[in-house]
Amino acid sequence: MYDIERYLTIRSAYGASVAPDGTVAFLLDTTGVAQVWTLGEPGAWPEQRTFYDEPVSFVGASPERTEFVFGMDEGGNERTQLHRLDADGTVTDLTATPDAKHRWGGWSHGGGQFAFASNRRDEAVFDIYVQARDGTGTDADRVYEGDGWLSVGGWSPDDSRLVVTEAHWSFDQDVYVLDVETGHLEHLTPHEGDVRYLSAGWGPHGEALYLVTDAGADTLYLARLDAETGKLETVREGGDWNVDGVALDPDTGLLVYSRNVEGYTELTAGRLTGALTVEEFGPLDLPGDVAGGVSFGPGGERFALSASGRTANTNVHVVDVESLREAGETATAETATRWTNASTAGIPPESFVEPDLVRYETFDGREIPAFFSVPENADVGETPVIVDIHGGPESQRRPSFSGLTQYLLSRGYAVFEPNVRGSTGYGRTYTHLDNVEKRMDAVKDVGAALDWLAAHPAVDPDRFVAKGGSYGGFVVLAALTEFPERWAAGVDSVGIANFVTFLENTGPWRRELREAEYGSLAEDREFLERISPINNIEHIEAPLFVLHGANDPRVPLPEAEQVAEEARDRGVPVRKLVFEDEGHGISKLENRIEAYSQVVDFLDEYV
Repeated sequence: MYDIERYLTIRSAYGASVAPDGTVAFLLDTTGVAQVWTLGEPGAWPEQRTFYDEPVSFVGASPERTEFVFGMDEGGNERTQLHRLDADGTVTDLTATPDAKHRWGGWSHGGGQFAFASNRRDEAVFDIYVQARDGTGTDADRVYEGDGWLSVGGWSPDDSRLVVTEAHWSFDQDVYVLDVETGHLEHLTPHEGDVRYLSAGWGPHGEALYLVTDAGADTLYLARLDAETGKLETVREGGDWNVDGVALDPDTGLLVYSRNVEGYTELTAGRLTGALTVEEFGPLDLPGDVAGGVSFGPGGERFALSASGRTANTNVHVVDVESLREAGETATAETATRWTNASTAGIPPESFVEPDLVRYETFDGREIPAFFSVPENADVGETPVIVDIHGGPESQRRPSFSGLTQYLLSRGYAVFEPNVRGSTGYGRTYTHLDNVEKRMDAVKDVGAALDWLAAHPAVDPDRFVAKGGSYGGFVVLAALTEFPERWAAGVDSVGIANFVTFLENTGPWRRELREAEYGSLAEDREFLERISPINNIEHIEAPLFVLHGANDPRVPLPEAEQVAEEARDRGVPVRKLVFEDEGHGISKLENRIEAYSQVVDFLDEYV
């Protein structure tokens, strides 16, 4: 058996971007936090290019030079600053406005300028900026003043326009085209109700945008949006499952789109041969079960992406387009070349456990999907189960790699990961089943999971653990209050204890988006108070571990402090661990080792 430090030092390589000379830049966490590394060929020894104590959030290659932009915040505060990394290693601070958030919008095709969205003017809204490649902080031109959550999706082929998306909440967006010179913003997607418009990017000649949307449908599909008229036309149907992303190279018409089938990625590559026609090269088979983050190389001859699975840690792969086209439907995993060799810390991958995809019936007769992992040689009736609940709630637990999950399995814990109502990936209707007044129905889904698990022959029904982060932390706390006698312990990471104080204190740029999901302070305060775990804390019986980052701008630290104090005052065994240099989650390796070592000790004591 390997200790927890070994499992947590299993590396991940991801977020690749291809430079004009074919160099692949990517993020790798060998030093304990993600930094920029580069490779010139597959399997070579990578070169580390950034050397910070804080994790780098993304890297993007220039289209004309072997240079990159990367993003980094401080202590998890999410106020990302943009930096340019030159070929000689020189780093230039491009934004130099540490009190503001900066969201990357892409290089111009000529490489002489770039775009981004930022809340410099007003913390609650985002404006659009354009800046010269060699400019610094105060040199950016504000080309549009926004009044909401704006982001930039890239430059038109002639560099005269930007695609701009406005998010009203996770399930409602609008798409615009911004004329950079005049500042005119053309609204392309007027609509009623909630409609998603995601992954919008320019097609060849700048005549249209290609994106995924659920306009008029329950699931996302691939569509063409005319950049002048706003006419929306279907390119590929999603069917029962979402087309959850598309990447398009406007210079060559090469595109890659993905379908999310029960959480597993199905990738298809092809080339536009007309406005709505695609010459598909066949499905792309990759090692692992979840893939994405496509970046096209020069001339569209290849593209890079990241792939992961429960038994395969995340690595960067590069696909030769001509080889894929020739292989067609006979394409295998070998069609993609693995470029990185992120270490498994000496732990044999064959020891990792694959989950089973299961469905269980909940209180209203619906079937709830879940991933269930059971340790090898589990003893009948003696296996404790960690019910691990994802955040969001507009998110989805997918079968990607987790060193912590594999460690828990090696220690004899089973892990059950339900995609309760409100999760994405199962259509619009399913995602809206937990909105506002239906919030506690998602918690009932967790209770139904306990009933299903109790009937499993390997499970000890007296040793259930509730574990989750962010919104999943709320579900943990709510489940501990709703079904107190059924839990042996709870682990709440950066969770919401009180919806009222959460909404009052969360980052101003997020409040409106979160109120659309949870309910508003003006209209739903009484309901929000009623369902907040802090107001039902007297029902908690199980020992509780509370984990948080002091700089969390999403779910601020008082959420952890109040629930830990109230539970402790009522005689509940409580452990609280706060990291002063973390935000919404624990990102630094030394902190992760400390945090989860303590969590495991806590579980060993009480479970």
